[in-house]
Amino acid sequence: MDNHWIMALSALGAALGIGLGAIGSGVGIGIATGKAVEGLARQPEAEGKIRGMLILGIIFMETVVLYALFISIVLVFANPFTK
Repeated sequence: MDNHWIMALSALGAALGIGLGAIGSGVGIGIATGKAVEGLARQPEAEGKIRGMLILGIIFMETVVLYALFISIVLVFANPFTK
């Protein structure tokens, strides 16, 4: 395969990877935040526990985006598929 095709497909893969990672994380954070607000409305006295679990969940969801970003940067700048 020609080197230009490899670079183009690597860039496309990097864009799709970071895009899907960000979309998935955004949806997850939105759902988690909505459920946290719903839980706070039902049990305001559990605010500390809910907030702590929400922040921990958001951190885990954001690490998915960081992993996708790292892999995308590797595909674009340190492409292992080129000759």
